[in-house]
Amino acid sequence: MTKLHELKTMSEYFAAVAEERKTFEIRKNDRDFKIDDYLLLKEFEETYTGWVALVKVIYITNYEQKNDYVVLGIKLDEQFGIRECT
Repeated sequence: MTKLHELKTMSEYFAAVAEERKTFEIRKNDRDFKIDDYLLLKEFEETYTGWVALVKVIYITNYEQKNDYVVLGIKLDEQFGIRECT
């Protein structure tokens, strides 16, 4: 079953995702991430900025990561993309 995970993302990383230069996330796997899950990345700069990006998890590996961490291959959702949510 596909899940939606809401995650805080620092501004510098959020911008790279928005520009599609950053196509991965390294996260603690405390949410049991699965391929086809969605991440709602919420831009954070001391407080939430109101900007969000919806990305789909297209690949997962824990190769060469610390215990309980994974690399998530992500792709920006074409329909939702990036939005300001006030």
